[in-house]
Amino acid sequence: MPITAQLIQSRLHSIFNSLDIVVIDESAEHAGHAGSSGASSGTHFRVRIPGSVFKSHSRVQRHREVYAPLQDLMQQGLHALAIEIVG
Repeated sequence: MPITAQLIQSRLHSIFNSLDIVVIDESAEHAGHAGSSGASSGTHFRVRIPGSVFKSHSRVQRHREVYAPLQDLMQQGLHALAIEIVG
């Protein structure tokens, strides 16, 4: 199964129950970089997630909560995930 922004967004939505989560595929910008598979999609993503879904969690805890439902994707080729907490 290809890794898509929609797949990541769906998983994060089910965990955080927020429709304001935005996932952007930035893979094409990283094709050919060291550590990249050369793929133009499915390897590098940016996640924008509202800070309100985390309550008072530390930055480390927030990142752990975002990565947890995506662990299998990391093993399937998801190379990088930039996490932006907004609001």
